[in-house]
Amino acid sequence: MCGIVGYIGRREAAPVIVEGLKKLEYRGYDSFGIATMGDVLCLDKHKGRISENAGAALLLKGKAGIGHTRWATHGIPNDANAHPHTDCTGNIALVHNGIIENYSDIKRELLLRGHTFKSDTDTEVVVHLIEEVYDRKQDLLAAVQEVIPALKGSFALLVMTPGEDRLVAARRASPLVIGIGDGENFAASDMTPLIEHTERAIFLEDGDAASVTRTKVEIFNQGKIVTRDVELIDWTLEDVKRGGYPHFMIKEIYEQPLAFYNSIQSVDMDALPKILKNPGTITVVACGSSFNAGLIFKYLLEESCGIPVRMEYASEFRYFPPPIDGLVIGITQSGETADTLMALRQARAHNCRTLAITNVLGSTISRTADTTIFMRAGPEISVAATKSFIAQLAVLMQIANCLCGRKCDDMLQRAHQAIEEVLLMDLTEAVDLCRGASSIFYVGRGPFYPVSLEGALKMKEISYIHAEGYAAGELKHGPFALLSTETPVIALCMPGETYGVMISNIKEMKARGAPVISLGCGADTELVDIADIYIGIPQAPVFVQVLCSLVVLQLLAYHTAVAMGCDVDKPRNLAKSVTVE
Repeated sequence: MCGIVGYIGRREAAPVIVEGLKKLEYRGYDSFGIATMGDVLCLDKHKGRISENAGAALLLKGKAGIGHTRWATHGIPNDANAHPHTDCTGNIALVHNGIIENYSDIKRELLLRGHTFKSDTDTEVVVHLIEEVYDRKQDLLAAVQEVIPALKGSFALLVMTPGEDRLVAARRASPLVIGIGDGENFAASDMTPLIEHTERAIFLEDGDAASVTRTKVEIFNQGKIVTRDVELIDWTLEDVKRGGYPHFMIKEIYEQPLAFYNSIQSVDMDALPKILKNPGTITVVACGSSFNAGLIFKYLLEESCGIPVRMEYASEFRYFPPPIDGLVIGITQSGETADTLMALRQARAHNCRTLAITNVLGSTISRTADTTIFMRAGPEISVAATKSFIAQLAVLMQIANCLCGRKCDDMLQRAHQAIEEVLLMDLTEAVDLCRGASSIFYVGRGPFYPVSLEGALKMKEISYIHAEGYAAGELKHGPFALLSTETPVIALCMPGETYGVMISNIKEMKARGAPVISLGCGADTELVDIADIYIGIPQAPVFVQVLCSLVVLQLLAYHTAVAMGCDVDKPRNLAKSVTVE
C-alpha cells in the first residue's frame, strides 16, 4: 500500500509534494520519488524514507509534479524500483498505488515490441502502454483511458508529460482524492497531505479518469464525462495524521475488507509453489497472533481436505524439534520474528521443505525459506495485529482452497463484503459489560477455539484485562472454579455439529452466574433467549463465519480499551516486531 501525491498550480511543486509524502509514510517508506514538470521532466528518487532524505527532491523546479512513497510489492526497494517510472522516451512519468496482476503477460508483449525496462516493478508496464497510445493520439487523457481496460488488478495512477499542462489521474479499487484549491489543484491517496491546503475534495470512483489542471477538473468514466460531488472535509491537521481515525488500530480494523481482498487476489492459484501441490504432512510454526492464524488453518484444512496439520510454537520448536518431514510453514507479519526464523532454519536442517508467509518483501524470512508467499496487508502501525492477521488468513484460506480443489473460489472472492457488514455493528452493550471485568473467558469449538484465543489475546494486549481462550469443553476441567457474576464469558456458538453441545456449555456457565455474550449466525432465537447479550454475524459458510467473528472480537477489544482510557496503538511492554528471542 503506497502513497501518492500530485500538485499543479502557482507554487513550486516539489515542497508541496515532499511534505505530502511525509504525511503518507504510514502507507510505505522503503523508497520515494518525485517528478516535476516544466519544459522537461525533472526526476529524483531514492531507496529509503523521504522524511530522512528529501534534500535533493526539494530542489526540483516546476509548477506541476507527482510523488510516491513506496511499500514494495514487485521488485526490491532500490533507486530503480522507486516511483515515478518513465517511458522509453523519458517524457511520460507515472506513479502508482496498487498491484497490476497481469503485468507479466503485458511485459512480455512490450519487450517483443522493443520496449526497454529499467525496473522490476509491475507499475512500469503501465507507463509503456501509455507511451504507445500517446505516440498515436498525442493526448494523455485519451491514452490513459485506452490503457485502463487492459489492466487487471488495483490501481491509483497519476501521470504527466511536458507536452501537456495537466495531470491525469485514474483509479480502480485503490483510493484517490482530488483536492480543489484556488488556482491550484492536488491529488493524493487520501486527505492527509491535502488538508493543510484545502478543505474541498472530490473522491474519484472506480473506473474514473480525470484531467486536472490549475483551474479545472474534468472526470470521465467509460469515456463519458461525469460529475462527482465536491465534499467539504471538516478535519484538522491533527485528525488526518491517522486518516481521520482516533487510533491506527481502528483505522486498520476498517481497512480489513481491502486487506483481505488484496491478499486473496495476490495468491495466484495457477502458480502456487510446487511444494504446495503435494505437501504430504504440514507443520506450522509461528508466534502470537500468527500462531492463532495457523491453528485456524489447521482446523479448516483438516476438515475440508483431510490433510493433517501439526502446530508448533516457534519458540519451542527451535529447542525441542519434533520428528518431522514434509512441509513446514512459517508465519510472521514482519518477516523478522526471531523464533520463527530459527524454527525454519531448524526445519531446513532436518531436510524439510519450507514456506514463509509474511507481509514484508525482502524480509529475512523470505531469504530463509525455500518459497515465500507475500500477503498484501500494507504497513500496519498499531502494535495489535488486525489487518495483518486477516491477510494471513486470506493466504492460508487460499492454500486450503487450492488443496481441496478450489471449491471455495466464489466464497473467498466475496468474503470481504461480509467483513464490511460486521464493521457496522453496535457493540455498546458488550463493551459496557466487559469494561468492568477483571477477567474474561472466551470459548469456542473447532476453528472457533483459536478464534477465542485470538479474541482473548486482543483484549489482554490493549485493555490489560486478564482474558483467556478455551476450547469450550475444557472449562469444566478447572476454569469453572473461576466463574462468577464478575467474570463474563464470550461464547462463539455457530451452526454445525457442535451447536447443541455449545448450547449446553452456555447453560452450564449461566448456571454458575457468569454473564454470557454469545456470537452466533443471523437471528438465532435460542441464543437470544439464553445469552445476556447476543451478537449475530451474517449467515455464511464457516470460513466467513471465522473472519466475521474475529472482526467482532477485535472491535470489542478496541472499544473496551478506549472506554478504559488505554493507549491502544502502543500497549505497554509490547513491540510490533519481536526480533529477539
